[in-house]
Amino acid sequence: METAGPRTRAAARLGAHATREEQRKRRPVRRWQRRRIEEEQEEAVFREVVSFTRDPLPARYYDKDTTKPVSFYLPSLEELLAWTPDAEDSFNVALEPLKCRQPPLSSQRPRTLLCHDMMGGYLDDNHHLVTIPPVGWTNAAHRHGVCVLGTFIAEWKEGGRLCEAFLAGDERSYQAVADQLVLIAQFFRFDGWLINIESSLSPAAVGNVPPFLRYLSTQLCRQVPGGLVLWYDSVVSSGQVKWQNELNEQNRIFFDSCHGFFTNYNWREEHLDRMVAQAGERRADVYVGVDVFARGNVVGGQFDTHKSLELIRKHGFSAALFAPGWVYECLEKRDFFQNQDKFWGLLGRYLPPHSICSLPFVTSFCLGMGTRRVCYGQEEAVGPWYHPSAQEIQPLFAEHRPEGDGQGWVKTHCCLEDAWNGGSSLLIRGVIPPEVGHVAVRLFSLHVPVPPKIFLSMVYKLEGPSDVGVALELTTGDAGSCHVGGISTLSAEVSSRHSPRPLRVPPTKLARWVGHCGQQLSGGWVQRCYEVNLRGCVLQDLWVSFSRPPGSREQEAFVCRLGELQVVDANSLLSPLPRVQAVSVSRVRWQRAAPEEEEEEEEEEEEEEERPARLRLSCALHWSYPLSHVRCFRIHCCRATGSPAEGPPGPEKPALLGLAFVNQYRVVDLAVAAAGPGTDGRVEFLVEPVSREGFLVPKAEWGRAALLYSGPHT
Repeated sequence: METAGPRTRAAARLGAHATREEQRKRRPVRRWQRRRIEEEQEEAVFREVVSFTRDPLPARYYDKDTTKPVSFYLPSLEELLAWTPDAEDSFNVALEPLKCRQPPLSSQRPRTLLCHDMMGGYLDDNHHLVTIPPVGWTNAAHRHGVCVLGTFIAEWKEGGRLCEAFLAGDERSYQAVADQLVLIAQFFRFDGWLINIESSLSPAAVGNVPPFLRYLSTQLCRQVPGGLVLWYDSVVSSGQVKWQNELNEQNRIFFDSCHGFFTNYNWREEHLDRMVAQAGERRADVYVGVDVFARGNVVGGQFDTHKSLELIRKHGFSAALFAPGWVYECLEKRDFFQNQDKFWGLLGRYLPPHSICSLPFVTSFCLGMGTRRVCYGQEEAVGPWYHPSAQEIQPLFAEHRPEGDGQGWVKTHCCLEDAWNGGSSLLIRGVIPPEVGHVAVRLFSLHVPVPPKIFLSMVYKLEGPSDVGVALELTTGDAGSCHVGGISTLSAEVSSRHSPRPLRVPPTKLARWVGHCGQQLSGGWVQRCYEVNLRGCVLQDLWVSFSRPPGSREQEAFVCRLGELQVVDANSLLSPLPRVQAVSVSRVRWQRAAPEEEEEEEEEEEEEEERPARLRLSCALHWSYPLSHVRCFRIHCCRATGSPAEGPPGPEKPALLGLAFVNQYRVVDLAVAAAGPGTDGRVEFLVEPVSREGFLVPKAEWGRAALLYSGPHT
């Protein structure tokens, strides 16, 4: 799928057979006449004359100072009705598809909704009329099979005026608003809306709320499969704002007109008792609000939030956790991960997981953040980074203890101190007691009809001297119809757990994927690979097992870092990856480097020769590639200057700029040397696809584009 993106008219492609002299004659003298001038070895080349006159970038889409793409909101009814899809919006489109899950969200199993409201609405991303979910959040949620809703919020007197404008008239007014909300969700690829009207409404306006909700729900489901519209407990059928803290006859008409109802937070158990009859068979569509800050008269919040969930689940309702950012906002920042573990650990028994339903299944446990960036064991960059789209599938949260009176245990924690790929790994600590041979931890719940042959891979390392054995285990469903070849069965139960056989002699075509199996890798990591032959099976769970060393009868403690897990269809590894194509450079902006920047760079320069002046380059890259084949793209650059007589500059080791999760990337403030008289500056951009199966893609398959630039004409 190719993402639409901005491209200047002047980036028109010239004939690939033009001579170098002809290309120089075509050199433009004004920066907006940039042209793609040659194509050699699949590399597009663009020419730019440096100018410090800025082309204006739309403020709604780009930060006015840095030119970074920004998320945005619509603060007024006029802006909502005037919005139309634009190519500039493409940086905010979530292209991670919503993964299949089991049981599906449409089942009547109680659900859990998270409503984020940290620091007054994350400062910029909430409490506006229409808030579009940030693209990184949507990508991360979709990767886990989780829906994301935008918010439509009308508050106070201004909110009342706005609602009267589109609800008090005829159906054309509220249908126009609903149509725009559907179009926005469809275009940005999120999953629906929470409607929160906290302003008093006239009889005419409140009378049109139910048909507005019905129309919005119907149209959304036609355009967004599985779309959801939820109503917040505020306005009642009389038009007054009267929070009920329950579903009752005063607000039931809104519940009957959409997919779900989000109650206010000051309920008691008697409210839940009354709601059982009101909700009937739709108890899972009632999301009982829980304020994690514990404001007002609530059952439990903060570290007592589990008390509220216990009552909610007892009555069969869904839960809506409001402002879980309390853990970060109000507690010690340095203890954030420990406090997160404590908070969610207390809730774990009330949060049944859903299962992942598709292959390939690949995760490096990256949280989408880190203190450094690592690529397959090699450190690439040092310093804090944050990119929610880079978050990979996270494991089940729990502490595991063997049955019986044994003292063995296993605990898992996210860990930023080390990583195999990305910014974090999974830290597993445990104890194997003398009376048992091994302990195991279930990391993932799956529901995947398995192809005839699958390959599994695990990257791990043990901390300190340890002879504890580490193995990957899997659970299959229905042992009666599932035939497992080449695996020793550990139990004869309906759900059977198996230890796969290590893959020792891989097929030649899979050499890139299994090239490091069983070997010691950089940073002390080890990769183990497995082959499993199956027929008629459903893969249910992934476990990691830790066994005591042969002959040992003592208690064994261990610390293991898990860097990556993969389950892939063997046939998928036989198909070649496509090549990145049609890389283009557009939306270029030049700036002179600040004097202090040049001074710092001069101090670092060891050679005494005069250093060229420095520039800052910002631009947009676009390319074509089917996104279903990749985890992400790694964007690199090489920088050089030289004279025409010297020919092209020599190769430079590519420097990583960042990651992209769509077919585009915004380069911001890249330091480059200014081109001197009679010379060209050159920046080459490389787009490396990262395969879902984790092996490195040969450079021949990367996309390339070069930008040649010269000094301003006088």
